[in-house]
Amino acid sequence: MLDKNGIAKRISKELQDGWYINLGIGIPTLIANYVPEDINVVFQSENGILGMGPFPYEGEEDADLINAGKQTITSLPGASIFDSATSFAMIRGKHIQLTVLGAMEVSDQGDIANWKIPGKMVKGMGGAMDLVASADNIIVAMMHTNKRGESKLLRQCTLPLTGVGCVKKVVTNLAVMDVTPDGFKLLERAPGVSVEEIVQATEGRLIVEGEIPEIQL
Repeated sequence: MLDKNGIAKRISKELQDGWYINLGIGIPTLIANYVPEDINVVFQSENGILGMGPFPYEGEEDADLINAGKQTITSLPGASIFDSATSFAMIRGKHIQLTVLGAMEVSDQGDIANWKIPGKMVKGMGGAMDLVASADNIIVAMMHTNKRGESKLLRQCTLPLTGVGCVKKVVTNLAVMDVTPDGFKLLERAPGVSVEEIVQATEGRLIVEGEIPEIQL
């Protein structure tokens, strides 16, 4: 089974040289720590930064330099800081090649719910609505089940949706799956996790074809 860093490390293998990438709050932000050395990518945050680096070491944080999740970050040489209008113009203009988001639920049709639990106070949707509406390549990074052990990969989302039919791939602590018109297609399983465990933990339609290899990190 993968931990949060393992999920981020597996997703880092999806990055391609030259891409501009937006990382959502939570597990996605860890991806900046695992960029392969042989590629060059640029991380964007919708609060107005292009060129984010890894998280700062303890004691070296700059309280004025934060990402959209209000976490302190580092900037790489050549980084730019600009206003939200410019940042969202990049997103809405489809200049971001990959968006990685966390989620509370994902449906087997690619719907995503990641911003609100009814009855609980939230500050707002943030940039997620623009990201899911504009991005062509969206990967979700999340745990396979919630704290009650219930599947977060569903036939239909039960929480308010952020986007419809937009998620292309899901990487969890148990598995890597593509979202297809016929449901989640199992591509890889986490080390030590059986296909049967993944089937049991997945409420949405799950396609299992042939031998499913273990994730290689």
